[in-house]
Amino acid sequence: MMTRPQIGLLALLILFSHLPLDARANEGQGEAPSKQAQRMTPELLWKLGRLGEAAVSPDGSQAVYTVRHYELAQNKGLSALHMVDLSNGQERVLIKDWPSLNSIQWSSTANGPRLFFIGRDGKVRDDKDTDSSGPVLHLNSSQAWMMDPTSAGQGNTAPNGIPAGLTQVTNVEGGIANLKVSPTAQHLAFTVEVKMDKTVNELFEDLPDADARIIDSLMYRHWDAWHDYAYTHLHVAPFDGTGLISSMTDLMKGLRANCPVPPFGGSEQFNWSPDGKEIAYTLKNVPNWAESTNSDVYVVPVDGSAPARNVTQGMPGYDNNPVYSPDGKFLAFDSMKRASFESDRNRIMVMNRRTGEMVDATRGLDQTAHGATWMPDSKSLVFASETQGTEQLFRVSLDSPGAKPLSKGRYNWGLKEILPGGGKALVSRMDMLRPKELFVLDLKDASAKPLTHINDAIYATLDLPVIEERWVEATDGKKIHCWVIHPPDFEPKSDKKWPMLTYCQGGPQGQIGQWFSYRWNFHLMAANGYVIVAPNRRGLPGFGRAWNDQISGDWGGQAMKDILSATDSMTAEPYIDKEHVAAIGASFGGYTVYWLMGNSDSRFCSMVAHCGVFNLESMYGATEELFFVNYDLGGPYWKSAEIQKDYDRFSPNRFVGKWKTPLLVIHGERDFRVPVTQGMEAFTAAQVQHVESRFLYYPNEGHWVLSPQNGVLWHRVFFEWVDRFCQPAETPQPDNSRK
Repeated sequence: MMTRPQIGLLALLILFSHLPLDARANEGQGEAPSKQAQRMTPELLWKLGRLGEAAVSPDGSQAVYTVRHYELAQNKGLSALHMVDLSNGQERVLIKDWPSLNSIQWSSTANGPRLFFIGRDGKVRDDKDTDSSGPVLHLNSSQAWMMDPTSAGQGNTAPNGIPAGLTQVTNVEGGIANLKVSPTAQHLAFTVEVKMDKTVNELFEDLPDADARIIDSLMYRHWDAWHDYAYTHLHVAPFDGTGLISSMTDLMKGLRANCPVPPFGGSEQFNWSPDGKEIAYTLKNVPNWAESTNSDVYVVPVDGSAPARNVTQGMPGYDNNPVYSPDGKFLAFDSMKRASFESDRNRIMVMNRRTGEMVDATRGLDQTAHGATWMPDSKSLVFASETQGTEQLFRVSLDSPGAKPLSKGRYNWGLKEILPGGGKALVSRMDMLRPKELFVLDLKDASAKPLTHINDAIYATLDLPVIEERWVEATDGKKIHCWVIHPPDFEPKSDKKWPMLTYCQGGPQGQIGQWFSYRWNFHLMAANGYVIVAPNRRGLPGFGRAWNDQISGDWGGQAMKDILSATDSMTAEPYIDKEHVAAIGASFGGYTVYWLMGNSDSRFCSMVAHCGVFNLESMYGATEELFFVNYDLGGPYWKSAEIQKDYDRFSPNRFVGKWKTPLLVIHGERDFRVPVTQGMEAFTAAQVQHVESRFLYYPNEGHWVLSPQNGVLWHRVFFEWVDRFCQPAETPQPDNSRK
């Protein structure tokens, strides 16, 4: 299951735009073309540029951002760094075709504004090269760079092939990650992998070819990677502003712990104090890592004058992402109250640095907070939050409870940075039809001005689907919010019957918002002639805490009924071909598909389950983050007879005897969150039951499919399968040739 902290939201705080969504897709991004000629395809999906990081110059006049493009034939991606003038929109490319670019930030130095980032120069292929002055440079690993933007991007290069205007700042063997420059530009903070554990071959030097692991505790593998005998440690280094650093200090020396906390933590998990003398960082240093969500916030002076101090001692849930107020008086951080519940409400706690007193700035709100960012006056914070199928930006004051909405419309908004003065913000915006672009958002009236046009040329030729909201009555009388996506040529008053896909969301707590996925892409599904219904069933955030929390301990209960209620509501429409409806989903959505295989009364003609949970008992013994199953399932199945009873009534494998629907199973070998044996067990069950089935197996993918060519293959197999059974013009025929 995907297990990011997801929390419910206050529904009445947000203002919605009532524009038709097909019109909104072009709002502020040029006029809609008079004639649309093309539809989205899997190949075109991988041609779209993907917006990455963005940052604003110290004076607020310029912004930089990264874009990544993929080459399907080469099966790889390359990144570029752009700079755009915020007043007139003029831009230029500073760097192009680098294998990686991240940790983008501006800093005011003694020599003027400079850009800093971590990157790998794709034009220098040797891991070690020597420049004209002699030092050995690790150019093919990720290192820190400094750029003078006035001289960069002109096409000139130094003798060693490095573009003009660039200065290499770090030269660490193996590379660095998560760079942050101190506010005074006199220090750098970054993370380095520090090897502390011995391999079998190091323990037994006379067995150099032995291929094994000796494992003494859990978390020996996580999501998609085996423990590599190293730990990610936060380092600081003095910086004179001219070139390579000469030394660095490990702030976590001797600790078998990581900052950022794996697997998804990034540079948001540590920050500098405004005076550059202290760092606050996140650490999960507990003996029972696999069974705990207890991460803490530590503060440490960079001069080594005092040891690191835990400021969240005794708070048992996730505490992370610390950020200092601009005036230096406060330290804010994210905090979950309940131990071992990864989807608890994410609060913004604010600590007075002088007194140590803490307050919940989001007290009273029935919603979560992501990415808390201080306003320049240090009196309020901005955060993102899910609400009724969207993600919006809100402002909360330290002085009074309640949150003010800052954005609106059927979009997912993401805050990049507050502009100087605090009246505007650099933000990203996306919806189900279109991936992220940058906008400048007015924080007073919620108006947004487009800044980037990364994919305008492609979208100018596309025939777009239409998205609607629908509220469906649940079996308990409550209302279920659903997104309904119609094909571009959909005509509700025609006599045509449309096949339908019921999309089952993962999580299990992860809102179906206005996100643009490169796997479960509703735009692409609709372009292939399907109506899609995507219900925000019980357990999904954005509709209050009670709705969000209900699924824990009730996996096969009300949430499954909600999905069937949404399906039945749609198939009652005269334009839906109720004989050609498929259920699809990944992760917990894959669990849902396996559950519906035996508990849906033949509503579906086909099923697709990606990385789904099939057998709750074997899942418990093979997954890694035990805190998740301990909370949601009540603990191990042997703990009590009552817990065993819930495992029995909610485990899809208990209902295999009723399986009849054709099933496509997709799973990756490197998925350690939901181990590949779950997919293998499901496929075996289908085959033994003589249910038509296929297994798409990826030996080098994990919980997601990340390779471009594997992604295109995914869509080709997916659509071939659902088309075979769901397109009414075709009669499905048994196919046992692919085994």
